[in-house]
Amino acid sequence: MGTRNLLKTSIMCLLLGLSSCLYAGGGNSDKGKSEQKTYVKHLNREQFKKLVVNVDSEGWNYLGDKPCVIDFYASWCGPCRMISPFLDDLSKDYKDDIYIYKINIDEEKELARYFGATSIPLLIFIPKEGQPQASRGALPKEEIRNAIKTVLLADKKQK
Repeated sequence: MGTRNLLKTSIMCLLLGLSSCLYAGGGNSDKGKSEQKTYVKHLNREQFKKLVVNVDSEGWNYLGDKPCVIDFYASWCGPCRMISPFLDDLSKDYKDDIYIYKINIDEEKELARYFGATSIPLLIFIPKEGQPQASRGALPKEEIRNAIKTVLLADKKQK
């Protein structure tokens, strides 16, 4: 009788574990594979020099073919982690209009110094033409969206 109860308990545990996996999405492994989660790109110094501005040269000459937002962040920064999903969402909303880049200040100290990223998160809004504008601290998603519209896409039809 004890073996039978043990067998029933083992089967129940196995079924509960399997149903938990299915409920959590583990049973449909194809779901979301074709759907990209974010268009945010993490940059190192060399990529930054090719895509944004050559920090080794004098003056400001934006190299991108569309405006961008640069998020200076650190993995240990709570406010940085708070705005990261906002940037992921906005990267999908504006994927055809702007780039969103992230730069880890712990890995790219020279770039952080170049932009004066002494407190984070630091968002730099870089229009196609003109000077960059900075915003320090964690902004609500709608304020980031508004900055994208007014600073980066002022000449485009508003979304």
